[in-house]
Amino acid sequence: MYQDFQAELAWASLHMPRTRKAIASLPDLSNVKLACNMHLDLKMAPLVEGLLSRGCDIFLTTCNPTTVQDDVVSYLVDKGATAHAWRDMSEADWSESFDKALAWQPTHLCEMGADLTTRLHENIKANKPVPSIVSGLEATGSGINRLNGMAPHYPIFNWDDLPVKEGLHNRHMVGLSAWQTFFQTTHLTLHEKVVVVIGYGLVGQGVAASAKAFGAQVQVAELDPARALQAKYDGWPVVDLNEAASQADVIATATGAYGVVNSKHLDSMKDGTFILNVGHVAQEIDVPYLKNNAAHSVPMPYVNAYKLGEKTLYLLADGSMFNLTAGYGDSINAFDVTLAVMAAGIGYIVNEGATSEKGLYLLPEAAWKSAL
Repeated sequence: MYQDFQAELAWASLHMPRTRKAIASLPDLSNVKLACNMHLDLKMAPLVEGLLSRGCDIFLTTCNPTTVQDDVVSYLVDKGATAHAWRDMSEADWSESFDKALAWQPTHLCEMGADLTTRLHENIKANKPVPSIVSGLEATGSGINRLNGMAPHYPIFNWDDLPVKEGLHNRHMVGLSAWQTFFQTTHLTLHEKVVVVIGYGLVGQGVAASAKAFGAQVQVAELDPARALQAKYDGWPVVDLNEAASQADVIATATGAYGVVNSKHLDSMKDGTFILNVGHVAQEIDVPYLKNNAAHSVPMPYVNAYKLGEKTLYLLADGSMFNLTAGYGDSINAFDVTLAVMAAGIGYIVNEGATSEKGLYLLPEAAWKSAL
């Protein structure tokens, strides 16, 4: 059943020496029940399998149903993990997965987006029973934004803001993999195309730089004055999205915020505009407006064509995280760094981090530098 998958997994594992080293350095985890809310693609399998080999009990949920690879989940369940996740699961099933993960009584959390922590704190406010969590990890900017709006009942360690994650994954890999996926999906290049990048955080910076490297005419739309100034200093034309939307050939959202591209923007776009999202949340684009007001077809896999009046807009991966829904995401060698740091972070939250006061902390340098 897993013949092709196992060959691909073996190839990925071969090129992940840092991850192997980090897993080998972990302590015995036989008293740890780790609930993971994360992308469940092939590159995540070496970490989960390694944690299982150290005695860890694992419950798998996903931070994004469109990025789940069902063969990965099946393989990891066969290896001993518990899971409630599958590709394109419904909103109701996805929400239920958070409840199932918490009912499993985890001792620790490893998250991308803070869904489990958010649900747990909602249950606390509703006077519902909750598990006793020792500590947790959070890997995304959108998750950190959610955590900043609450008072965590246990220590949570932020590793999204580590230099190695910001500088490698956020700044370089997302943009590179997004445009590689664009080429593979559309069979087009960016030559002669005006690309508007929405958001100039580290992900947006990488998306803009990679687009230029691949021949695009890049513009940046950014509301934050400091980031907009940085974009100008980096040489990008900074534009008002309300005006730029009508001139763009490709629009890429990279904010992690909700409702960035709204119905007015969609109405103003010209025929043939491509729209894609590389932020963590799938609601950066007003997809319901298109579904309710436009005829839909799929001329190519992951290319969703919406006939809106006299024009057609191409929404890639239906607004979900494009580089990981339609593509492979980070390269294996780059993700090796990510997984090694994650493994080191798990080692920290089950040891030193477990004694920290409740609150949100940056993962200490001593906890992760050895993984490099």
